[in-house]
Amino acid sequence: MKGFGNYSKEIMRHFTDPKFVGEIKNPDGVGEIGNMKCGDVLRISLKVKNDKISNIKFKTFGCVAAIASSDVLCELAKGKTIEEAKKISNAEIIKELKGMPSIKEHCSVLGAGALKKAIKNYEEKGNSNS
Repeated sequence: MKGFGNYSKEIMRHFTDPKFVGEIKNPDGVGEIGNMKCGDVLRISLKVKNDKISNIKFKTFGCVAAIASSDVLCELAKGKTIEEAKKISNAEIIKELKGMPSIKEHCSVLGAGALKKAIKNYEEKGNSNS
């Protein structure tokens, strides 16, 4: 069953009521990525405790799919170890959203890329337990 246009109900739920929107004060890691072609910009901030992502937030300037992808990414990453979070893929994001129009799949790639940048930023600060 489809929601608004070609978007699944799951995409619309994460778009209209995102749980992880915002910014973390004094984050342990920050990652920002943009797509010049479509204009979407995504910023992820995270807190890490005992090598697990204890809190994660996003700020996204973008379309319905970009905002929904960002929210699902945070949902998938929260509570995971750093190593587990590194393995989150755009395919997992799309699966959680119950599909996505192929023209919008780049939005899920942005999310996975921003998370990897935030983790890299965290590790470069010397916070890594590895």
